[in-house]
Amino acid sequence: MSASSPSALSSRLSIGFSWAGHAYMHILTGLFLTIVLALEDVWTLDYDKLIRLWTFGSLLVGVGAPLAGWLGDRWSNAWMMVVFFVLTGAGAVAAGFADGPDRLWLGLAVLGLGAAIYHPVGLSWVVRNADAPGKALGYLGVFGSIGLATPALIAATLIDLVDWRAAFVVPGVISIVTGLALAGAILGGLIVERATDRRPQPPPARGDVLRAFLALSVTMLSAGVIWNALQVAVPKWFDAELGAWVGDSTLGVGGLVTIAYLVAALPQVLGGHFADRFPIKRVFVACLALQVTVLGLAAGTAGPATLAVAMVILAALALQIPAENVLLARYTPGRHRGLAYGAKFVLSFGAGPVAVQMVAALYEWTGDFDGLFVVLSVLAASAVAAAVMLPADRPSQTAVAAA
Repeated sequence: MSASSPSALSSRLSIGFSWAGHAYMHILTGLFLTIVLALEDVWTLDYDKLIRLWTFGSLLVGVGAPLAGWLGDRWSNAWMMVVFFVLTGAGAVAAGFADGPDRLWLGLAVLGLGAAIYHPVGLSWVVRNADAPGKALGYLGVFGSIGLATPALIAATLIDLVDWRAAFVVPGVISIVTGLALAGAILGGLIVERATDRRPQPPPARGDVLRAFLALSVTMLSAGVIWNALQVAVPKWFDAELGAWVGDSTLGVGGLVTIAYLVAALPQVLGGHFADRFPIKRVFVACLALQVTVLGLAAGTAGPATLAVAMVILAALALQIPAENVLLARYTPGRHRGLAYGAKFVLSFGAGPVAVQMVAALYEWTGDFDGLFVVLSVLAASAVAAAVMLPADRPSQTAVAAA
């Protein structure tokens, strides 16, 4: 078995570990946001002091991505994924054994550094090993959505059954064991590093690469602001419009948020199917255009309709993700793909502070979220205008995609 012609089993295992890694990444980085509630009583410290302990770790998740992608390109995606599972898990375990804020801060920093590896390396690994990249990336998004929706439940359950330390240690140990299993599969020859894509694409023209870079920079930044703004606003939006329907219960509102995100995960599979079967530029532009409409409709929505509209908005956002990732892979040389994905997630995570300030300012000004949805709709329209400037699908690209 050679690196240039790995077996179908190697590709399936690589994609499977990457899917699992997406869930692990979001679970492990989300645990502290619930564990901190227990630490307020255990350590008798204020919430604001404790939550700041995650500042450096969360920063590393974003700024570490380009370096992680570069190492994956230069060394090995498979072995970088081993480092991801082990390092992120070790950070969680270290946080679980912390005896004070200083050591907890350090454990969270290690966790954040490990988590930075996943997106640039995991996405690149999937594209390189997939026969149908869009479909594989669609399922990858589903696993990520599960990871986003479940850390609060996992942490709360372990805290209630054992204690706050177990809420860090148990998921951390599972991540480390998964990394060791991946290392065993690599050393045993079950997973082989690919030198080329399993489903190669024709190389793009130099001018097309520049056009795609400029257009995708705008669309990815817009998507990052929209996604982060909704993450901030949706819980408060639900509380204002649906709180009375769930008895003004925080748990009830949180449950509705979880349901909305889980339901929205499913369209990513459909988006991946579209990305494989139809001209990718048309799919991408259509998905962005849908966002303009549904975000505009959200302004003025009230009462029970809020949940349905929120699901449609989140589904529309999820629908575009596989197409965007396929486009980024298409217009990036394979030897730099991890670095390109790393740059994408610097844009995505970097948009977070902008989104938070925008949500706060618009809510303070209007007292509701109608103005926010109008602004986000306009932002989505700017993404459509940028996406229209993408290079047209060449006949050879469409033929390869339809194969």
